[in-house]
Amino acid sequence: MNISVIGGDSRIVELVRLLEEDKNNVFLFGLENAEKLVSSRHVKNIQECMKESDLIITSIPISKDGKIINSVFTDETILVEDFFENVKGKKIITGNITEEIKKYIKKENNNEIIDILKMENLTILNAIPTAEGAIQIAMEKSLITLHNSKCLILGFGRIGKILAKMLSGIGAKVYCEARKQQDIAWIQSYGYNAIYLDELNNHIGEFDFIFNTIPYIILDKNNLNMVKKDCFIIDLASKPGGVDFEYAKELGLQTEWALALPGKVAPKTSAYYIYDIIKGL
Repeated sequence: MNISVIGGDSRIVELVRLLEEDKNNVFLFGLENAEKLVSSRHVKNIQECMKESDLIITSIPISKDGKIINSVFTDETILVEDFFENVKGKKIITGNITEEIKKYIKKENNNEIIDILKMENLTILNAIPTAEGAIQIAMEKSLITLHNSKCLILGFGRIGKILAKMLSGIGAKVYCEARKQQDIAWIQSYGYNAIYLDELNNHIGEFDFIFNTIPYIILDKNNLNMVKKDCFIIDLASKPGGVDFEYAKELGLQTEWALALPGKVAPKTSAYYIYDIIKGL
């Protein structure tokens, strides 16, 4: 296949290598500073890059601010608007197409846009490097071991389930918060300690580590005032996150907002996940 790749991070670099190994013709724009990519053709402008390809892959997620495509291996600024202006009649693979970005998509261009971050299989698999990355951060930046520590996981979705299993496996005392009775039952069935959301205030001051997976502010001023001063809070939730970071800083609490961990801690594995999905399309 002729495939164009526009921008991206280390995951995209590894994905390009997989596409090359599979004998695809790959055209690149916005990746000229990625030293590993020597086989593919680096193209001078976005129009030329996409001209010869039916399949276009761009950054996953596509943008942090809804305006500029995430591109860490270029000195160029690649605008989301310019991208959609120049791609017509193509299949596009990307991630996190927000309402703000949708305003740039022209119906008359007849694009097939696949947001793979909305695919359940990839979301589940991405929870693995996310959980590993959270544990890595906790180990590197804390003065105590996770073993025998009291860890609270806020939310028992995909990341929460995998993170709880990993923490339990290294000897942490795992507590999981949830709203639904069904999730509480699952938490208990796995052998973890269950906490209802409306009872969080009664327990939040007990923990050495708090891992948040809920994408709305749950650790507000009220809850942060009750957190132990030496507790390490790691927020894994997408924007707007789940922590009032400004107030946490005022209190002197150690925090880390760990976004996009799959691409940071395991880009090669994450690329394989994406590659398998592309092959199945």
